[in-house]
Amino acid sequence: MKVGVIGLGAMGSKMALNFHYAGFLHMVWNRTREKTVALAEKTKVRIADTPQQLASECELIVTCVPRDADVLAAVRAIAATIRPDTVVADTSTVNAETARQAASILKDREAHFLDCPVSGGVEGAKKGTLAIMAGGDEKILDRIKPALSSIASNIAYIGPTGSGQACKAVNQLMAAGINQAVTEALAFGEAMGLDMNKVVDIIATGAAGNAAARLEPFVTKTGIYAYGFFPDLEDLFERQAKELDRKQREALLHQLQKAVAERVLTAPIFQQAFLCGVGSRVEEAGAGLIQGYPYSAPPEDLKLKP
Repeated sequence: MKVGVIGLGAMGSKMALNFHYAGFLHMVWNRTREKTVALAEKTKVRIADTPQQLASECELIVTCVPRDADVLAAVRAIAATIRPDTVVADTSTVNAETARQAASILKDREAHFLDCPVSGGVEGAKKGTLAIMAGGDEKILDRIKPALSSIASNIAYIGPTGSGQACKAVNQLMAAGINQAVTEALAFGEAMGLDMNKVVDIIATGAAGNAAARLEPFVTKTGIYAYGFFPDLEDLFERQAKELDRKQREALLHQLQKAVAERVLTAPIFQQAFLCGVGSRVEEAGAGLIQGYPYSAPPEDLKLKP
């Protein structure tokens, strides 16, 4: 099965590599050509000049893009040249209604659409151990499972088109609550004067153990933190920031500085950092431990300043 990947960001690039290792990857396309060149140099995969070219040659098209509008734009582009019975599996995290719109567009071309959002973060994408929650035609999902198994260790059929995205929304709500609880509990432990290395070691193996708790010990001990999807969030927050006036930005910056000083950088506060235009440099404010988005294993080369 010839697989084409559209979108080579933090997740898509790792998935494309795993398709390559399994012998499925045929072609890639990305809005920023530099990313496709870097992947091609490593894999010798062909770079499509346009999404239309990719669609005309691939049997399975995997999309992984940041926003709903990007999904629909990609689907409309490939619809022009997609061949009948081709399958499009969208691994983006978007609205369920977006999935249904995309499916409708491709149905007119006698092609198939599956909403296949993934969970497991960048580390899961790198290791090929993602969880896929799929919506659409189950028989079509069964057909492409051998290829999807290159990127996922757990593939679950949830229901009709849109069900995968609805399931991912449940996942995101749970993850957000867990992350906030973990980070606030760790801040409490620090405030109590506990040896946090000992605390996180024992808690991570007990009833409170979870993915966030397993990562936070690494962060606590090493001072290394993964930004994960922050580049995409930064783009979103920068656009939101344009709607703020100077006084609003100054107020947000003041709150951010206070949060950094108190070492309680939860996700909503980190959003404020992006709104203030300092998200990517927040470590410079003196936070030895950023808390709030422990989604992926930290890269060795990213260290926070003390």
